[in-house]
Amino acid sequence: MPAPGRCGVQLLEDDVLSHSDPATGLPVGPRAPRMSDAATANAPTYTSEEILAAVLKSVDDDKAEDIVQIDLRGRSDVADYMVICSGRSSRQVAAISEKLVDRLKQDFRVSSKMEGKETGDWVLIDTGDVIVHVFRPEVREFYQLEKMWLPGSAHRGA
Repeated sequence: MPAPGRCGVQLLEDDVLSHSDPATGLPVGPRAPRMSDAATANAPTYTSEEILAAVLKSVDDDKAEDIVQIDLRGRSDVADYMVICSGRSSRQVAAISEKLVDRLKQDFRVSSKMEGKETGDWVLIDTGDVIVHVFRPEVREFYQLEKMWLPGSAHRGA
């Protein structure tokens, strides 16, 4: 029976994306997929390289500028690759981001998380294996993410 005042909504602990070690309280990573979830069990798997290729094609098709690909394998557990690119205006940044998320959902059934689309200055897209940053040029110059991640691992796109 749901708790009073909850409008019949029951929260499930299994929906937590990560959990903590009871002894230390530190995060120990994502939970294993639930086997009862038919969508997860039957979902096709794709490599991070296939997702990366789709991301690069999408941002290039939408006329993103100064596309940089950074290999994070062995350097970060967050993702395998990072892509940084620019749009000429807030409207183009938002459009590049929205189309990328739509294409990944259609082609790979990847549900991406997106932050920052409302302002269009810096949009962060998390596809799981590939993190994508779409900037307005001024904002990109201010934050200079490439300098933090670039040493010897970036490949500039056309």
